[in-house]
Amino acid sequence: MFKELQEINVRPTPFQFYTASELWTNEHTSKKMLEYHLNNSIDAASRNIDFIERSVEWIVSHFGVNENTEIADFGCGPGIYTTKLSERNAKVTGIDFSKNSLNYASKIAKQQNLQIEYIHSDYLDVELVNKFDLITMIMCDYCALSPDQRKQMLSKFHSLLKPNGSLLLDVYSLNVFDQREESATYELNQLFGFWSPEDYYCFVNIFKYENEKVMLDKYTIFDQTSKRQVYNWLQYFSKDSLTKEFEESGFKIEEFYSDIAGMTFTPDSQEMAVVAMKI
Repeated sequence: MFKELQEINVRPTPFQFYTASELWTNEHTSKKMLEYHLNNSIDAASRNIDFIERSVEWIVSHFGVNENTEIADFGCGPGIYTTKLSERNAKVTGIDFSKNSLNYASKIAKQQNLQIEYIHSDYLDVELVNKFDLITMIMCDYCALSPDQRKQMLSKFHSLLKPNGSLLLDVYSLNVFDQREESATYELNQLFGFWSPEDYYCFVNIFKYENEKVMLDKYTIFDQTSKRQVYNWLQYFSKDSLTKEFEESGFKIEEFYSDIAGMTFTPDSQEMAVVAMKI
């Protein structure tokens, strides 16, 4: 037992483990994620409905979205944004790792007679033929990727954008990083049964990496017959660090905002949304 507890509390190196499949392909947790996505009153897997409506209107206005605009949404989930952008007549492609989420998105598209292409894939590996006027990655998905994965992702975006095409994504700022602290807790059925339909104990270790500006939420889940671990990494950015990363991948950031609804960026902003074009 002592060795087990030692292992639970081990601090890995930044981005040492990648366990996205535990969230997006596990039958139970992917269903729970879909529930969070569809809860319009909270900012969990998706943001609240008022913010979504404002952000869609800003995206349509800022990028001049019309019937000729081709958009790819990476990490589209159950189609929160793809549906609304298609309703504005854009030609939309959604890519996501969760089959449950895409099944829901496809059902809504069929009900509303919307021509949206949905692709079930890890967006790190997806191969697309079309080129796009706008690529989006929303809800700070970019922060969950390692430096190498982010470089791979930006290279993919660069190759998929048309000339004068734009990239829109959001990230967490250093203001959020500065507010977070390390901790170690355990709880019966932590997150209200999120990890399993059966009773379980979940140990949650939060590690802070000051030099790298990275946080890790490490979940170790025990049920009566098994143990599994999930690593939720988050990278935090300054304007300078994000600019450097984008420029190294052939992008120029045109503007910083506080969110993807186009709010003015301030030094106190918890998030940063960027509009970038490939150089």
